[in-house]
Amino acid sequence: MAANPFPAALAGIHAAIDDGWIKTAVPKNPTLLNLLLPSLHRGEAEAIALAVDLSADTIIIDEHEGRLLARQAGLSVTGVLGVLLRAKGEGAISALQPEIRALRAKARFFISKPLEARVLDLAGE
Repeated sequence: MAANPFPAALAGIHAAIDDGWIKTAVPKNPTLLNLLLPSLHRGEAEAIALAVDLSADTIIIDEHEGRLLARQAGLSVTGVLGVLLRAKGEGAISALQPEIRALRAKARFFISKPLEARVLDLAGE
């Protein structure tokens, strides 16, 4: 794995893998992977190819090009903000605004002001 500025997060990921909550896998369809690689970063291409292999219900992907290609591959797509909206709807978090601030500050997550306003409106904030 590449260097991570958040060792605690990396440790949590490794613990989840060790506990079997997260499983790693390699896409089985090299043809699809090779079709995706010229347009996407390797991780996004592998995520889409693997989601197709697994007949996944939904893929979490935020990059615009990746979302387009995932939909073209027949996948349902959500992003980090969609996950946060669902978490709030299910009562796992009380507010999106602090989570969005943390994403910006800690992960350098980009979200346009109009999209942020729309998401916060959907969340009732």
